[in-house]
This record gives sequence, C-alpha cells and structure tokens, in this order.
Amino acid sequence: MPLDVDYKDLLVHQTEYQSSCATVVMLDCSHSMILYGEDRFTPAKKVALALSHLIRSQYPGDSLNLVVFHDSAEEVPLSQLARVRVGPYYTNTREGLKMAQRILARQRKDMKQIVMITDGKPSALTETDGRIYRNPFGLDPRVVALTLKEVANCRRQGILVNTFMLARDYELVAFVKKVCEMSRGKAYFTTPYTLGQFVLMDYLNKKVRTVH
Repeated sequence: MPLDVDYKDLLVHQTEYQSSCATVVMLDCSHSMILYGEDRFTPAKKVALALSHLIRSQYPGDSLNLVVFHDSAEEVPLSQLARVRVGPYYTNTREGLKMAQRILARQRKDMKQIVMITDGKPSALTETDGRIYRNPFGLDPRVVALTLKEVANCRRQGILVNTFMLARDYELVAFVKKVCEMSRGKAYFTTPYTLGQFVLMDYLNKKVRTVH
C-alpha cells in the first residue's frame, strides 16, 4: 500500500562532515637558514610547532609527521621538534619530497598534504648509489628538474604541496610558483620579522593577498 507521508512527518538530523587529513611538515634545516647572521630557523620551527599544536588540539583525527631536509632527509618524531638544529649545509628538497610521499602512502585519510617550510633553492640530490650531488650556485637545471619530478608525483597521488617561504629572492620565488602551479597548492611568503603575517599566493584562485 502507498504511504501517506507529509513534510511534518520527516525529521532531518544535520551534521557537519569533518574530513580526515594526513600532513607531513617538511622543515628546511640547511645552512642558509642561519646564513649571514639572520636566524630564519627559529621562525620556521615556530610555524611547525604552531601547526603541530593546531592539528593535535583541533583535529585529533588527523595525522602529522615531520621530515627534516638538508644534504639528505630523515623523519623526526614530533616530540623532538623543539630540539632540531640546523645542518648540514645543502638543500635536498627532492629527498624530502620522496620521504614525505612514503610516509603519506601509509596513511588512509581523505586528504593528504605536504607543508614545506624553507628559505632555500634546491641545491642537492641523492644519487642512486647513495652519493650526494651538490651545487650551491643558483638553480642547477638537473636538481630543479628532478625535484619538480617529485612534485609531479605528488600531484598524481593527490597530494597537495603548500609552501611557507622565509625568503623572496627572484629565483626562489620562480621555483615556488612552479611548485604551486604543478601541485595546485598555495605559497605563503613571510620574513623572520613578520612571522604572524603572510603573503598568500593562491594558484587556484590566481590571487595574491595578505593573511594574518
């Protein structure tokens, strides 16, 4: 028999859907973070610590891991974040991205992202035999190409790459713009003296604006 159902017979229970997110923070520990007497590393750690606190307190269902990168890269327990120090010298962004992808591959979350905090252009690669190729002068085409290849791998896996930049030289900005374009992520530009204020470069909306 057909049911005679009216609007008043329906009860709608509305809830807010909370997606789960896996985040890997990539923290640049290369020598440029303290070069020429300018401490960029302390503000970088403050950003990482603030993000860690936000996720643990407001989004307990999310996961957060930490990767530090310099000549090479390694995963560091979040409990050791405050003790991380600068060194060695170069910026192996590619190895950091590869390690972050391996960590995220283990996660079963709706969203996956990498938050990269850096001030330096990629200047090192790990060769297949384990040797470290280094070039501190400008943007080495081979280093850049292989680094961007890992950014493309992130895009194919649905991993966003968002970047916090602590420097604004021309070559570095151009590199970060390319990362944003390829990964459809965002870039936040700041300095050690204006940590609470970021210039957001949003590739998706093609906008540049100041955020606090």
